[in-house]
Amino acid sequence: MLASWQSPPPAQEATATNPTFYRTIQVDGLSIFYREAGPKDAPTLVLLHGIPTSSRMFEPLFARLADRYHLVAPDYPGFGHSDWPDPKRFAYTFDHIAEILNRFTEALGLSRYTLYMHDYGGPVGFRMALAHPDRIEALIVHDAVAHNEGLGANWKARRAFWADRAANESALRTNLLSLATTRTRHVGDDPNVERYDPDLWTDEFAFLNQPGQAEIQSDLFYDYRTNVEAYPRWQAWMREKQPQMLVIWGKYDKSFELTEPEAYRRDVPKAEVHVLDAGHFGLDTAPDQIAQLVRGFMK
Repeated sequence: MLASWQSPPPAQEATATNPTFYRTIQVDGLSIFYREAGPKDAPTLVLLHGIPTSSRMFEPLFARLADRYHLVAPDYPGFGHSDWPDPKRFAYTFDHIAEILNRFTEALGLSRYTLYMHDYGGPVGFRMALAHPDRIEALIVHDAVAHNEGLGANWKARRAFWADRAANESALRTNLLSLATTRTRHVGDDPNVERYDPDLWTDEFAFLNQPGQAEIQSDLFYDYRTNVEAYPRWQAWMREKQPQMLVIWGKYDKSFELTEPEAYRRDVPKAEVHVLDAGHFGLDTAPDQIAQLVRGFMK
């Protein structure tokens, strides 16, 4: 059975002694923006964001965890405040982004850390983990897929795009980059829509409409097919390594199937699994619960 959420004690808020810093660093000739907070000698969490957001999505955790943990959250190339190189000269693939982020952690001197992987953070993070398993203390999986069955009926048109990009790119862009889809990523089928700040998706929609974003996001989403091909390797690695794992899932998520959390437990029987009263971006509405789960897991 999947664990259901029960209200925890209030999370301790970060104080002025643990401010968030907004920094950039050069990696492979790119300016990579990142948020950083917490004591540098504390256990490190590297937080990997989803689409179409940025490290901004983790601000609620920075406010709740910086008293005890060293938090580092980068923006991927093509996202947020990092550089957006022209896709004609830069390969927007998950392999490439994972390589850059591995070098990002090296540039910051991070030798051991827990990966917190949301959505696109899953395929980036699993690549990072398989390339350097010695660096990984634990994995936190937050609505990120590593099993084919986790991609449901909504992915039929997306699979058609992978099979024939030229014939399906226009339809894919119309869906992937639309305001309706951007909103649905957050709200899903949650009946309590009043819980969601509409700035979440209107800001992301404005980002998606910036020059060059349609090409960047289409290229990266076309490469998503390589994640599906890699799922068996990630599953084999989990079964072999049995990493410490926390799986957090929003039951109103329409992007992925609700069977996916239990699929992780097939690979890692001791995984801690929690399904929350939340959507795909659980930090929208359940930041206290998620922060408390992370604290309990990281003890």
